[in-house]
Amino acid sequence: MKSFLSTLLITLLFSCQNTAQVNKKQQEVINAEPVAVKIKNGKARAYFASGCFWCVEAIYESVKGVEESISGYSGGHTKNPTYGSSNTGRTGHAEAVEIIYDPKVVSFETLVDVYFASQNVTQVNGQGNDRGSQYRSIIFYQNEEQKQIILKKKEALAKKLNVKIAAEVYPFQKFWIAEDYHQDYERLNPNHPYIQNVSIPRLNRFKAKFPKTLLKDNH
Repeated sequence: MKSFLSTLLITLLFSCQNTAQVNKKQQEVINAEPVAVKIKNGKARAYFASGCFWCVEAIYESVKGVEESISGYSGGHTKNPTYGSSNTGRTGHAEAVEIIYDPKVVSFETLVDVYFASQNVTQVNGQGNDRGSQYRSIIFYQNEEQKQIILKKKEALAKKLNVKIAAEVYPFQKFWIAEDYHQDYERLNPNHPYIQNVSIPRLNRFKAKFPKTLLKDNH
């Protein structure tokens, strides 16, 4: 009986963890120095993972100052991840978005606010029914200033809600663009059942709680 309980305890321990982190290569990604992406044509880039990228892409594109949101993969230890390989949970990658924005209109700090306001901040390894390490929540930082912004906001939110915030904080390394059919999915496939039943309701919940002055009128 004691042996059974010990085995059960170990199983539960690992099942509650992010399985993408239980290997040496993934730990090296977490401990790496961040890679900074240079501003190009006045536009900066930021990277977030928050469940299905179909949902997150549309959320960020509703924010003033965001020029484009691109779906892809980041946070893992393998090269050239695909939708199929990331879904195995063995690449370490999560579905992520690259946010191209005008820092004169919207700050990185506000983009982090968008991140926390648009998800279930306590759910580990997923959002809603999308579950697995490929759907886990990660905020990527490119320098120490961004890291401190993230950590302070995460700590303040945890204290305000009196909960543990699930989002992990990673040094940005590389963003791999997803397959073409994933891009602008909500806009191009408005009648898809997932878009109707998951993406649009999630977008509307976000818009209902976020300051209207920070949102675009036509999204």
